[in-house]
Amino acid sequence: VQVVESGGGAVRPGGSLSLSCTASGSTSALFLMGWYRQAPGKQRELVAEITKDGRANYELSLKGRFTISRDTENTVALQMNSLRPEDTAVYFCRAIATASEYWGQGTQVTVSS
Repeated sequence: VQVVESGGGAVRPGGSLSLSCTASGSTSALFLMGWYRQAPGKQRELVAEITKDGRANYELSLKGRFTISRDTENTVALQMNSLRPEDTAVYFCRAIATASEYWGQGTQVTVSS
């Protein structure tokens, strides 16, 4: 399974960005896809995740500003609104199967004035 993120970039505080993640290859066993982020000097943390049937789970502090959606069976999007400088991080997509997990390379999101 290959996981590829797209989107990201630089935005001013208060702005919005959208990220997309696509899993390809042997994806039939995937049941969960999600977004994580890692800021410099910090541990990687959950942003949001979504099951194959569309149930979403969020880091509580981000719920309301970030929205995860499942565009297709193997594509998930993350809409990020009202971005803050502390949202600056590398955002990673994770795809989970029964006995395996797959990570993308990450995409940089920078929020700065």
